[in-house]
Amino acid sequence: MSMSSSPPRAASRQDLTLAALTWVAAFGLMLRLDGVVELANLALLLVLAAAVAGWWLSVWASLLSSALAVLAFAWLFVPPRLSFAVEHHPHALLLFSMLSLCSISALLMGRSRRQTAQARLMGARAEQLRAFSDSLRDVHAPQSLAPLLHQALDALRPEPVQLLVLKNRLPPRNDPEAGLWLGPAADADQATGLWLCLREGRAFGPGTGRHQDLKAWYLPLRGRHASHGAALLHLPAGGQEKEAEQGLRAHAQSLCDQMGLALERQATEQTAQKARDEASGQATRNALLAAISHDYRTPLACIMGAASSLLEQDARLDARQRQRLAATILEETEALRRMTDNSLQLARLDAPGVSLKLDWESAEELVGTVLRRSRQRRAALSEAEPAAARLRARVEPDLPLLRCDAVLLSQLLDNLVDNALKYGAGSNIEILARRLPWPEPGPQQGQPRIVLSVRDRGPGVARAWQERIFDAFQRGAEAQSGRPDGSERRGAGVGLAACRAIAQAHGGEMRYRARAHGGASFECWLPLQASPPQAQEAVSP
Repeated sequence: MSMSSSPPRAASRQDLTLAALTWVAAFGLMLRLDGVVELANLALLLVLAAAVAGWWLSVWASLLSSALAVLAFAWLFVPPRLSFAVEHHPHALLLFSMLSLCSISALLMGRSRRQTAQARLMGARAEQLRAFSDSLRDVHAPQSLAPLLHQALDALRPEPVQLLVLKNRLPPRNDPEAGLWLGPAADADQATGLWLCLREGRAFGPGTGRHQDLKAWYLPLRGRHASHGAALLHLPAGGQEKEAEQGLRAHAQSLCDQMGLALERQATEQTAQKARDEASGQATRNALLAAISHDYRTPLACIMGAASSLLEQDARLDARQRQRLAATILEETEALRRMTDNSLQLARLDAPGVSLKLDWESAEELVGTVLRRSRQRRAALSEAEPAAARLRARVEPDLPLLRCDAVLLSQLLDNLVDNALKYGAGSNIEILARRLPWPEPGPQQGQPRIVLSVRDRGPGVARAWQERIFDAFQRGAEAQSGRPDGSERRGAGVGLAACRAIAQAHGGEMRYRARAHGGASFECWLPLQASPPQAQEAVSP
């Protein structure tokens, strides 16, 4: 159904045929009942026919057909017959009453038809507004519905519609590149009018109270606080707004306002999301600074104390004391390096668009490198802090190559080994690499993955902390309680968070699993990729 407020359409051929058949049927019935019923009753049939025929005819056609029907009735049925003369005054009154009733019926039917057409038009416009509102509500980018708005406005007028929709913010000067243009190319005056309507947020044209001499409507896409576009609807020749077109302009403005509100809502959501991201980033930076200021203080104090002792009391220290102070400096420096590396990697991997240096690596070489490095560190510190824990590794034979960043995966395993040495209560620690099917339900269930895990037989992680242990700046109850000798367990709570970020950057997942007979298993599940033959040959002995 057309949304325009065009005048009522002329009667179609079908309408004329139905009206003619109505009159033929009425006069046929009156001829058949002639002499059987009284003249007044025959007149009622003519009035009924006029009311029925008026449904298909326009007002003027209905009035004309009713007048002709009354004349035909006077010719055929009113004495003297076959003449327009009237002998009795009651017959003249009857003819006058018939003509009056037929005229009133035609006017009422015409008015009813106009009201019905208007009701249908209002219903169609309301349905169009509802459907357009639903479309805007369900879409995340309202600009994508600009063609739909242009199509809806284009259906209101026979002339083409021009539409301007802002892409982002309103530029300080009129810039065609800042807007999305739909419809025929606007000339300089029309473009200037659209930008002016957009900036002022007010309608221009006949009936709007502004620039009444224009031959078009300029309608803004209004939000609550600003306009986000403008539409140009041309008026017919003469450029004057008719009374019937006032509702059309109001409907077009409602469509434009819905788009404007949707665009403003999108801009508000983007601003709010940006504010949330900035607040989250600021909170992360504040937490990182707080953790650094607290957890870096102790190792720095230890390093400074050991270095001061070596500098000031060198002559009074024996070789064993010097070695112990040097081992303290080495241990605290290593702790600082690890916390710094984890903090930097966590910040880098959480940033959008991070890229990894991927290559084909052997799981056996990765595990062996981490094992050798951990043993060397423990050996260097053995004089100051004997290591009761024993490190060992087990790698399943014939594992496929991993497409990974070797430096990051080595850091992941280093963090897990260091974590096990801190909280494993002196138990044996095992680095394990094997192939297992993915256990979680879903489309990937049962698909093989490589699992890199570090296991111990320590106290494990309390159930209340198992869901949060991989969050940044979170340390479990075991870490907060300190060592059995009363000394504090240092850490910023970023080691396991960095492990999870590294695993996710490789498309994998970090998981914690409590072992059946006590202890903890921290597992990195990595997806398998088909390695090229040359990569297999490069790592084969």
